[in-house]
Amino acid sequence: MEVRTACSPKDAKYYTTDRLREEFLIQDLFIPDETKMVYSHIDRIITGSAMPVNKDITLVAGDEIRAEYFLERREMGVINIGGKGIVVADGVSYEMDYKDGMYIGMGTKDIVFKSVDSSNPAKFYLNSTPAHKTYPTVHIKPENCVNVELGSLEEANHRVITKYILPGQIESCQLVMGMTSLKPGSVWNTMPCHTHDRRMEVYLYFELPEDAVVFHYMGEPNETRHIVMRNEEAVISPSWSIHAASATRAYTFIWGMAGENQAFDDMDAVAMKDLR
Repeated sequence: MEVRTACSPKDAKYYTTDRLREEFLIQDLFIPDETKMVYSHIDRIITGSAMPVNKDITLVAGDEIRAEYFLERREMGVINIGGKGIVVADGVSYEMDYKDGMYIGMGTKDIVFKSVDSSNPAKFYLNSTPAHKTYPTVHIKPENCVNVELGSLEEANHRVITKYILPGQIESCQLVMGMTSLKPGSVWNTMPCHTHDRRMEVYLYFELPEDAVVFHYMGEPNETRHIVMRNEEAVISPSWSIHAASATRAYTFIWGMAGENQAFDDMDAVAMKDLR
């Protein structure tokens, strides 16, 4: 498990392109028959993946979290962005279609990831946060989630927000998770932008062709920076940073949040005139 420390905005504004990518960008997530985990000191979120191809993958804790098993003191959200798969949680099997999600509660000891077809393997994307209470494990179908349509084609930001894990729908201790899909012809998300000082966020961009790129915008509103990203790459967004993007074509991204509260609308809007 890779460990990344927190970062001050006073330091980040002096980072080179390579340093920005080293601190915030997560690449090479989906490696056949392996897990990849990045532990961030920012709200102690773990961003990871599991891609079973020729064998099943059992989730292990790793020395970095000093736990008997991965979810001893944690909760986890899972979304499958690959072929059909199966998640086995304490002996109960859940069939995971494309874009199906799961919330797995604290105290779940044995977690196994499987693919149904090795020629089209599942790609399980994971967000895990510390927890203080056990909530039920739930299989989440996107068609049963809250869906909100925002933006317009004229503003190039016509998009649908699908809320997977949030209060009143799928309960958790602190993890909030969902997906945003841009309509054809739209390329902007979260613009006008905002920060939320009480929560950090991680984005995973996908459904992009090989030759497409996403420009992920970050930094303080008056000290913006960008990171060029490609398909199936993730980025860590500290609480003090904006988190918006434009791309060379429409795309989808998964967002996961952790921190002080779970209020989706708890954000500090940034006026367009104040961006620099």
